[in-house]
Amino acid sequence: LLIEMGEMVYKQVEDGLKCLLNLDENLAMQVIANDSKVNQLEIKIDEACTHILATRQPAASDLRLILCVIKTITDVERIGDEAVKLGRNALKIIKSEHETRQFNELKHLGEHVLSNLRQSFMAYASLNVESAIVAMQQDKQVDEEFDNISRLLITKMMEDPREVKNALRITWCARALERIGDHGKNVCEYVVFLVKGKDVRHASTEQIKKALAE
Repeated sequence: LLIEMGEMVYKQVEDGLKCLLNLDENLAMQVIANDSKVNQLEIKIDEACTHILATRQPAASDLRLILCVIKTITDVERIGDEAVKLGRNALKIIKSEHETRQFNELKHLGEHVLSNLRQSFMAYASLNVESAIVAMQQDKQVDEEFDNISRLLITKMMEDPREVKNALRITWCARALERIGDHGKNVCEYVVFLVKGKDVRHASTEQIKKALAE
């Protein structure tokens, strides 16, 4: 069920980026509408985990698995929420009088985020710690690209005040993509915890490698 939810959310992000880049109104509305399916699946998985905890009283690695799934679905659901933001902002840009085209940078950022997200979900499905660490390392590049886009858009707003509204909307889209990257990184941290039993939240990749080597 969690893998199914991950695939659904990945498609949501992919479509959210596509509707923004192509200014596709129908696809944007579809992304917004599909969020309820993600939410329903989160509730279904949560209920299944609660049932297992109540009836089977899992211990050791089994308990760790259930706890990780409960934590992971929260991050995955929030990725879906960020995808909805892409759709909503796409609709606002489509309906605006001044069309801003600062999309090349967003395209690159979005593709990078999608690649990292795919690797994060695959690492979780295969319980591959090495792959999870690589995905965590790559999140730094997402942060750098987000900073670059923010600087470009601030310059654009200063040069042409008419572009402020749409430039802000694109900034919010870039922020949504950056946050998707952060949630993907969290999923990788749960992989490490699930496999190695070590809580590596708020630790750098260097600290994580050192902790795993001990």
